[in-house]
Amino acid sequence: MSGEPNQDDPPAPPEPGGLAEAEIPVEVEPPDAPPEPPDLETKLATAEKEKKDNWDRYLRAAADLENLRKRQKRETEDAKFEAKTKVLKEMLPVVDNLERAIEHATTQAGTNPIVEGVQLVLRQFTTAFERLDVVPIEAANQPFDPNLHEAISQQESDVAPGTVVQVLQRGYRSGDRLLRPALVVVAKAPAAKTSE
Repeated sequence: MSGEPNQDDPPAPPEPGGLAEAEIPVEVEPPDAPPEPPDLETKLATAEKEKKDNWDRYLRAAADLENLRKRQKRETEDAKFEAKTKVLKEMLPVVDNLERAIEHATTQAGTNPIVEGVQLVLRQFTTAFERLDVVPIEAANQPFDPNLHEAISQQESDVAPGTVVQVLQRGYRSGDRLLRPALVVVAKAPAAKTSE
């Protein structure tokens, strides 16, 4: 044997503390540890925030729905009132003319079957208006109210200034809304008389 290693010889054991020629150092990792659970407080805070946001959205949606219902109800009532008002405003001049005819006929002829017939028609109109919640505005001898009365002129009078002294055309209300203002003459203080 010449000192060269034989191929049939087993390899020499590695030296203690050294590495074999063919070995590659490998880092050994511990077995897979379960991932750290997310922070429970963070999860709870996120869930609470989401719950609050959902509740706020629900409340907003409920309020929007309620507002929509109220608006639709108000619009429906307004449309009904407008339709009713249109018809009633067409009928009011008829009532005015019937009242004038009765007033004129009673001052001239007294009682007459035709006048009685016109009075009956006027009563029917008045009854129909009451059923529709249409009431006349009392204006005579009342203080002038610009919400209910329309002043046509002023007249010197001994009554308190601002009092309605004459009603030229009766006003009407439908429920709590004004259908037509009363046309009135309002009292004013008499002018100071100059003595000569």
